[in-house]
Amino acid sequence: MIEKEHEQLSIKQQCQLLSIHRSGLYYKPVGESSLNLHLMRRIDEHFLKHPYKGTRRMTEWLKEEGYDVNRKRIQELYRKMSLEAIYPKPDLSKPEKGKYKYPYLLRGRIIAHPNEAWAIDITYIPMARGFMYLVAVIDLYSRYVVNWSLSNTMEAGWIVAVVKEAIERHGPPKILNSDQGSQFTSEEYISLLKSCNIQISMDGKGRATDNIFIERLWRSLKYEYVYLNPASDGMVLYQGLSEWFRFYNHERHHQTLDYRKPVQLYLQAA
Repeated sequence: MIEKEHEQLSIKQQCQLLSIHRSGLYYKPVGESSLNLHLMRRIDEHFLKHPYKGTRRMTEWLKEEGYDVNRKRIQELYRKMSLEAIYPKPDLSKPEKGKYKYPYLLRGRIIAHPNEAWAIDITYIPMARGFMYLVAVIDLYSRYVVNWSLSNTMEAGWIVAVVKEAIERHGPPKILNSDQGSQFTSEEYISLLKSCNIQISMDGKGRATDNIFIERLWRSLKYEYVYLNPASDGMVLYQGLSEWFRFYNHERHHQTLDYRKPVQLYLQAA
């Protein structure tokens, strides 16, 4: 495990020895009651299939499944899992005070080559005991995952480190799309993109199609690996995800790519 105060090895050296890229550095999994962990797992699976369900409808579904829960509890779990139902909401045109907001730049745009547009998102990952958060950056032309990382918090600094590393490895995209979460509207994140001359694009609230490609990535990852292999700890989870993303990028044939592999299309940029 990484020791921040190690006397002889820097964090970078420890990451290299453990085969962990630095932005993939993680901390102790978040503690939670066994019931909440179970509910979060059920919610996550159901929400992937029914992303339009808000906390009220999810509460009713859980009650039908035999759980004695109230909406307040489910609202708190939605917050911890960073879930937001897809449906029209009032006053969507009013910006929140003190936050950066940018238009969605991908509507009607044909992505014609690698690094023209990336998308970034965060998702909840259940473990055997606890949970962590996963962030991934995907190239929208090739579906190639250019970087990813695990953490037990969703701080803006973590997101910035992941994006910086992706840019260092692959060069900056023309556009980077995200949702309107606090991590992506932070001054630190916005300043990084502006300094790299990256156009900032943000999903419209409640729009199901704006981030469809990365939502498909989460669905594939969870049903093909995460749910079938509950990790015992963060290191096991990291190693398992490393292998899955390697397979996804380099071996998996994608129907939407005419059965080509993401790496084959992404290397067109070379």
